[in-house]
Amino acid sequence: MNLSIILQHSLTGISLGGSYALIAIGYTLVYGILRLINFAHGDIFMMAGYFMIFSYSIFPWYIAILVTIVATIILGVVIEKSAYKPLRQSPKMSVMISAIGVSYLLQNLATYLFSALPREYPEIPGLKKIFHIGNIYASLVTFLTPVVTIVLVIFLLFLINKTKIGMSMRAVSKDYEAASLMGIKLNKTISFTFAIGSFLAAIGSILYFTDRMTVFPFSGSMPGLKCFVAAVFGGIGSIPGAVLGGFFLGIGETILIACGQSTFSDAFTFIVLIIMLLFKPTGLFGEKSIDKV
Repeated sequence: MNLSIILQHSLTGISLGGSYALIAIGYTLVYGILRLINFAHGDIFMMAGYFMIFSYSIFPWYIAILVTIVATIILGVVIEKSAYKPLRQSPKMSVMISAIGVSYLLQNLATYLFSALPREYPEIPGLKKIFHIGNIYASLVTFLTPVVTIVLVIFLLFLINKTKIGMSMRAVSKDYEAASLMGIKLNKTISFTFAIGSFLAAIGSILYFTDRMTVFPFSGSMPGLKCFVAAVFGGIGSIPGAVLGGFFLGIGETILIACGQSTFSDAFTFIVLIIMLLFKPTGLFGEKSIDKV
């Protein structure tokens, strides 16, 4: 395998990893605030794909993108308020079961409304334009994805570390009850967290499906699981960890496909999960939990 082929596949892997990173941040944000694995997050990502398909058939592409983002944010916040908020004082297992239920609900709702047949994802002008750099061929979206990911992560870190709502999010993630006693509006903070996660899922879906060109009701299941693993790999609750995990899985998966081992590309993700749980359960950047006696 010559250098140009290695660079070609590395670029593809970085692009895929950028999409994974954006979705993984949604998992890690919600876990950081609620200690909840939002298993419906991958299906919110899938619904964003359908939102884009139908909005693009009505509006110009730039308005369709805006409609997709807004609709995805609304969906994420509605799910939080209807499925998670009523269970806030319930055992964590109840909330997790609710998340799994919402996941299956969205999959079956999409199947009922849109059928199980794959639908063609619209081609946003310019994103599929092919660029040649020596012997390397790549579309604009391949170059754009890691750049968009890094810009959004920088903005998100600024939001969390330098703004009032970010301070509220950090306080809630450290001590839920103490934050409430200090006057922080928990419902507003949690809804804002879900809104951010859904916004990133919408952007991730546009970048992901532009390269893959089809959406079907279960197209969020495997990417969702992989992004959950990426969040665990980096240390769930850590935004830089989620980004690193997303890029690691994207590059690893692409290298396996390039080596002719596409059969094992999905298995690679879960092998990584098992190894990480065995040797470093808190992930690369996760904090060790301390049980107070």
